[in-house]
Amino acid sequence: MGKKPQHVLAHSRSPGQAFTIMDQNRDGFIDKEDLRDTFAALGRINVKNEELEAMVKEAPAPINFTVFLTMFGEKLKGTDPEETILHAFKVFDTEGKGFVKADFIKEKLMTQADRFSEEEIKQMFAAFPPDVCGNLDYRNLCYIITHGEEKD
Repeated sequence: MGKKPQHVLAHSRSPGQAFTIMDQNRDGFIDKEDLRDTFAALGRINVKNEELEAMVKEAPAPINFTVFLTMFGEKLKGTDPEETILHAFKVFDTEGKGFVKADFIKEKLMTQADRFSEEEIKQMFAAFPPDVCGNLDYRNLCYIITHGEEKD
């Protein structure tokens, strides 16, 4: 996503904050105009259309928060897939407890990017059931996704 978005990420406390900063028109997507406005806010006024188009084309789909997180994860150097997935979940784990509310994850998965169907959500929770309090242990989930078995 070019040089400036990384600069924004470096000065933000989380990818969520960086996304919010860059989504200037607050429509849930980062597009060419959002990037132009972000550059302007950072003091760079005359950004070429070609440069902005190249940045947007780096994304595999329209840049919503999920795509942004994926791209952010891909830009992190020296991280393995487990760390990348963990990082995405940690954005939602504001207290750093290692779990997130299953209802919250369900809502995000059904409304963002490649939306899950109700059936896909049921399958996920059958494979990775939340605890009695409705919490999803994302650390274990990430481990199983990347290693194929539960930790001892």
